[in-house]
Amino acid sequence: MTPDLVCAGDVMTRELITVTPETPLLDVHRLFVEEEIHGAPVVGEDGTVYGLVTTTDLVRVVRDAEDNNERVDALTAADAMTPDPIMVPPDTSLEQLARTMVDLRIHRVFVGTDRMLEGVVSAFDVVRVVAGYSSESASRNAARSARSSFDMPRSPTR
Repeated sequence: MTPDLVCAGDVMTRELITVTPETPLLDVHRLFVEEEIHGAPVVGEDGTVYGLVTTTDLVRVVRDAEDNNERVDALTAADAMTPDPIMVPPDTSLEQLARTMVDLRIHRVFVGTDRMLEGVVSAFDVVRVVAGYSSESASRNAARSARSSFDMPRSPTR
């Protein structure tokens, strides 16, 4: 893929893990740990994007709740989310995506039309394209890297 010909719809992740505004915050935390993710779109039953909740949001809201003697177990994704996340149409160029991420200091951009979520592009996705990696080669290199780290000789223990 040539970076100047790539658009958001070409590189976005389509299979997303989402939460609803009503999802208890403790369940959001469990989901992040189990799925090894750091953020999820907050989406209504009809697919409308309401916000984004990240690990940073979880830490902030829990800290604030504890400071105010509030019950953490009563909090939901809606209490922690950043509302109205940045969303671009699928035909947005890779260059414009990268500029948006840098200018707004964000790590992911939602892709969709009329607040209906179609996918997400992360900063890692942009770097992968610029570096010339396809999804398949990136997965292959990650697997090779993981294998080689296990095969490396260990230094003697004392």
